Amino acid sequence: MAKTTSRRTALPPGTILRFCLALLAVVAAAGAVGDETSDPFATGKLVPARPGFSAGSPADGSQQPCPLPAANTRYGALEVVDLALCRNPGTREVWASARVAAEQVGLAQADFLPAVDGGLSIGRQRSDGHNVSTRAASLTLSWLLFDFGARSAKLEGARQLLAAAAASLDSTVQGVFFAALRAYYGAQAARAALAAALESERASRASLSAAEVRYQVGSGTPADRLQAQTAWSQATLNRIKAEGALRNAYGRLANVMGLDAHSSLTLDEIALTPPALSFENDVAALIAEARRNRPDLQAAEAELRAAQANVDYARAASRPTIALHAGPSWQEVDGLSTRSTTLGLSLTLPIFTGYASTYGVRSAQAKSEVQAARREGIRQQVALDVWEAYQALATATQTVRTAADLLASAEQSERVAAGRYQAGVGNILDLLNAQSALANARLQRIQAMLDWHVSRAALAHAIGTLDHRLLAAQSSGAFDRP
Repeated sequence: MAKTTSRRTALPPGTILRFCLALLAVVAAAGAVGDETSDPFATGKLVPARPGFSAGSPADGSQQPCPLPAANTRYGALEVVDLALCRNPGTREVWASARVAAEQVGLAQADFLPAVDGGLSIGRQRSDGHNVSTRAASLTLSWLLFDFGARSAKLEGARQLLAAAAASLDSTVQGVFFAALRAYYGAQAARAALAAALESERASRASLSAAEVRYQVGSGTPADRLQAQTAWSQATLNRIKAEGALRNAYGRLANVMGLDAHSSLTLDEIALTPPALSFENDVAALIAEARRNRPDLQAAEAELRAAQANVDYARAASRPTIALHAGPSWQEVDGLSTRSTTLGLSLTLPIFTGYASTYGVRSAQAKSEVQAARREGIRQQVALDVWEAYQALATATQTVRTAADLLASAEQSERVAAGRYQAGVGNILDLLNAQSALANARLQRIQAMLDWHVSRAALAHAIGTLDHRLLAAQSSGAFDRP
């Protein structure tokens, strides 16, 4: 229903002009309200914090607030992770996607507000040999009052997609966090392996010197000297390989940190004291905790809720709508002016849409089933990830204990073999075998300890609790929960 009033008068020549100017002022004011820098729905507050960036960084991501570190910077695990999160393109991409989802919430909220449209037209036409001038202006307000929940369903879907984007950002952050930690401990393991190779080379050189002395005084054989020479050459070769492995490990670490692979890195010294190894956890409780915390599972659940809201939207889109329309209009034709005001309600009732609404609902329901299956698959994968990470950490814990015993035994064996050889009662093979066993024991101990740290981070990642608190607990040597 609508009510329209009109009046025909001869308006003063400047009336239409003044109205046009007023309409332009309204348009300018509307443009200021709708400026892209404004945020009337405060969607900026819905966007998660950008990962790895210092306070005061531009919130819109227009600049890169991650300057290249100084050449003399020393990196610990915390610094490596921060720089990796800051400079990793994956985190920037997912964070930008979260911003897109937040703006979609604003778009959905805009549907609840009225819209104001203005129109201006000036024309001249020739009829029956006469020129007729026309001028018209209008201002129309339209407001959708009732739509059977279509706007609410659209808004709910947008909010759930924002929740999914935020969870995806958290998942990406934890993935980058874990990759940075793994690369960091890999570089530390390569450093320690090089140190062990240098120590083995030094011990082999000392054995060669001892064999040469015994050969010169007549108590040694040429075979002993040649065997010691071979062992020293092998130790030198192992040291060269360890240097190459360290360079590659530094390159991988630099890549994770968003730097060029050839960048020069200086790492902090890492304590090789055994961590506290009290490892008692209920794996079933860890799986339940992971299903509460895992961001990828949270994202899948939010996407399922968004798909279910889309089903409601598809159903409501085929139902009637009631809208309010109001506004004045002015028209002048060949000097005769007309003013009118319209106020009314309009009912839109879809009667037949070519079965588009039917298949729209069925398509939305099928997409909801897809998301439900995907959510269930991730839920099962979470349990498997926790189980495997738990077993890996349990194995790493036992390996650290055994590797410590192996190193102590190898050190004692090497000391006995060296003493016997220097005393002239042992042979070179016993000494070289003991030195080789000691070198392997050193490497296994170093690798076992660093593998323990990586396994612990992997379990925290599987549970969904990997953050900076792990590094603080790790530096203290404590381990109660991952």
